[in-house]
Amino acid sequence: MEFSSPIKIGISACLAGDKVRFDKGHKRSNFCMDEFANHVEYVRFCPEVAVGLPIPRPTIRQVRVGDTIKVCRPDGSNDVAPQLTEYGKTVALQQAQELSGFVFCAKSPSCGMERVKIYNEEGTGNTSEGIGIFAQQIMKHNPLLPCEENGRLNDMHLRENFVMRVYVFKSWQELNCNSEIGLHELTSFHAKHKYLLMSHNYQAYKDLGRLLADGKSQSLDELKSQYIHGLMKALSKPASRKNQANTLAHLQGYFKNELTSVEKQELCKAIDEYRTGIVPLYVPLTLLKHHLTVHPKDYLEQQVYFDPYPNELRLRFGI
Repeated sequence: MEFSSPIKIGISACLAGDKVRFDKGHKRSNFCMDEFANHVEYVRFCPEVAVGLPIPRPTIRQVRVGDTIKVCRPDGSNDVAPQLTEYGKTVALQQAQELSGFVFCAKSPSCGMERVKIYNEEGTGNTSEGIGIFAQQIMKHNPLLPCEENGRLNDMHLRENFVMRVYVFKSWQELNCNSEIGLHELTSFHAKHKYLLMSHNYQAYKDLGRLLADGKSQSLDELKSQYIHGLMKALSKPASRKNQANTLAHLQGYFKNELTSVEKQELCKAIDEYRTGIVPLYVPLTLLKHHLTVHPKDYLEQQVYFDPYPNELRLRFGI
């Protein structure tokens, strides 16, 4: 899969191996830096350092004071929540527009996407219901941007889903770089993502197809906005085995006149074994791609579903 410009991913600097944490340490992500880095360019951010906190530094935490969340030392001093908020807003509006994804440091008071601890003023209790101040601004002002945390990327299904969304969003960004994009180009984009969308959300697949079919009834800008919001929402969760197997069966139907009875049985068995969790998605997909090579079909060869990201990442071996 080729793009006209590099895929840029925002990342918490500590996950890239930068020694910027309070104790001069880091939390280097092996997947991000040893595998994904071969395919993307990272833009590193350390909100704490950006707002002037030193290395090393006293720990900071989120503390609820009435209706306000402070980001301060355990004793309540040196609140940097306003600075983190302003920095996050600046990055979100000026730099994040060029990003195709973001990987945040889990549980960080600045970068955590969810489950960040919020303490009371006495420091005697906490709830894991907060969002990092910096991360919150990035996600608020860039709701389409694929975002994930380092800890969640250890889950193969979440990892695969994040990488897939990054590539889909990058494809959308490249499409929108074309000033001549119209309903035809938008429909072609949808056609290429048809089976990827079906594998995640069949109802969204139908709804977005209907949206484009009625596209002439509204402005192009409004249509594009509704479409991409619907697409990214539909892809936001990993596809279930049931939906994947249903999609594989649809794809199998394209070869009903070419395959021998033995080949049909072999493919049906592979899909059923995937459905029941015996083999990974890679197994039936490999068979389908083989049949597509032997029996070329232009429409299927354009489907992003077969190769949504580089095979070198080996993501479909684990789901």
